[in-house]
Amino acid sequence: MSRVELKKPSVCTAGPLTNTSVKGSLSVIHGIIMSCYGPLGRMKQIHNGTGGCVLTTSQSSALFSGFSVSHPVIKLLIASIRNHISSFSDCGLFAANLCCYLVSHFLNLNISRPIIIKLSRILLNLCIGYLRSDECACKMKIEFNSSKPLFCLTKSVISSKPACMLTIQEADYISTLILKAFLFTVPNTLEPSSILGKTVIVPVEGQNVMESSVLPGLLLDMPEFFWSRSVPSEGLPSVEIKLALFSISLSGDFSETGEGTVHILNGVDTEGVMLDQLLILGEKLVEDNVNLLVCQKVVHPTLKQYLKRQNVFTVDRLGVALVEPLSLMTGAQPIASLSSIPDTCYGRLQSLSRWTLGSKHFWHFIPFDTSVCSFVLCNRSETSLKELMRTCKAAEHVLHLTLKDPFVLLGGGCTEVHLAAVLRYKSANMQSHCLNELNCTAAEYQLVSDSFCLSLESVARNLEHDRGERLLDLQEGHCWSASSDGALDFQCSATGQQCGCGMYSRDDSFKWNVLGSRYEPFSPRKSTQTHSPTRMDKLVLDCFTAKWNGMQVAVNTAALILDLSYVVEDQN
Repeated sequence: MSRVELKKPSVCTAGPLTNTSVKGSLSVIHGIIMSCYGPLGRMKQIHNGTGGCVLTTSQSSALFSGFSVSHPVIKLLIASIRNHISSFSDCGLFAANLCCYLVSHFLNLNISRPIIIKLSRILLNLCIGYLRSDECACKMKIEFNSSKPLFCLTKSVISSKPACMLTIQEADYISTLILKAFLFTVPNTLEPSSILGKTVIVPVEGQNVMESSVLPGLLLDMPEFFWSRSVPSEGLPSVEIKLALFSISLSGDFSETGEGTVHILNGVDTEGVMLDQLLILGEKLVEDNVNLLVCQKVVHPTLKQYLKRQNVFTVDRLGVALVEPLSLMTGAQPIASLSSIPDTCYGRLQSLSRWTLGSKHFWHFIPFDTSVCSFVLCNRSETSLKELMRTCKAAEHVLHLTLKDPFVLLGGGCTEVHLAAVLRYKSANMQSHCLNELNCTAAEYQLVSDSFCLSLESVARNLEHDRGERLLDLQEGHCWSASSDGALDFQCSATGQQCGCGMYSRDDSFKWNVLGSRYEPFSPRKSTQTHSPTRMDKLVLDCFTAKWNGMQVAVNTAALILDLSYVVEDQN
């Protein structure tokens, strides 16, 4: 009889943000986030105390899923950021960083929490309204007749992940390949039934990054000797290949017979019965002039041999991940039955060939269009290859989001600094009747607004990791980088020739302010500059949809944390 333990009572903690341990945990998490932020961020190694694999990364998706936390407040913060990352793939560290700054700055205010929460959401709505307006000077509309803005956006995502270990030339090359793969998957004609294609990443460890490539169709890993053993003696058709795609096992197991009870009579050879059914299936495929059988799972060796004698090529162990892209590019419908196969289930391929890179060998399924492509991604080590894979997937998702909402925001800290300048100017000119409607005093509104703007500026300052300084120009409201000594006399310094996003070059008429210090509120000038192609090549851009959603997540999560009065924990 097992030992019976009494249930422990739940623990209720009042005012969790007044707890020193919680503030300390928030500070530790914030320190990790700050040190990883931006292209110069420091990498982190995550491992558990009992061994296992070591994760080296500075990417939010890997970072927040790689370590565990115990306190409910920290769990709430991380869960919010994970949810954002799962939907948008980018700006996770931005959202987490901004949220931690907001909580930290708001806790130092001697203002009731409900007023802080209400005013912070009003300031958020001002930011979102400005970003959505035509007056916004920190966003750009993407014109899809030029690939340069999309290239800059892609390169900005790739360059912000130092654990990929890429040179400038390699980052340019990978960015070009990601953009090429994305354009492959966009339909040439717009129809009501049009859908985006698929990009399948094929990782190859130990090869130079510059050996990466994008190929139309699918690549399937195969042993070196498999080609000569599997291809029929007469080969495959050179014009068009008729294909049958099975999503069930063809190994003869009873596990694939469907739901229900199977009654077996005495003396019945179940293996022989199943094999007879498979051979009948093979005869059906031969009658329908099928040239290629592809199975998600395993094909019985006897069926393979029979099909090979009938000049039907067999590929098994495809895997569930490749069933959808193969179906999309060939038109084949996955078959989940050993009988009643309609002719409409078959698909077609242009050709099937062998493709080799280093010591790796692949089947190359070549379609008639480019709706599905394979991105062969190479890197020198396993750690850098895994980080590069995560980054490329995020960059592809960012391009998809930009296709739906064709705008980008200026990167390099310029959007955060510009928004802070706009908010400071609007707050300084707030009318008294507006304050009456908000049911707060001018001092309360100004304090919350200053904390909100300081949080945005602090996020921009976190892009500097080498004891440099960040400056604000008092004309355009952009962020500029300077060395620690150059910040004292920026006009005479040789650093900071361009702002963080690369849109503006330094002008002698600019007036400067150290970011984070007080300045007289001003209205940033509207951007009327036309961008030359050379300038467009060097812009640092952020995904519009991911960033403004990240800002909403940061503010709403900070409000939720501030609004917590009790935490009830089950100790069992």
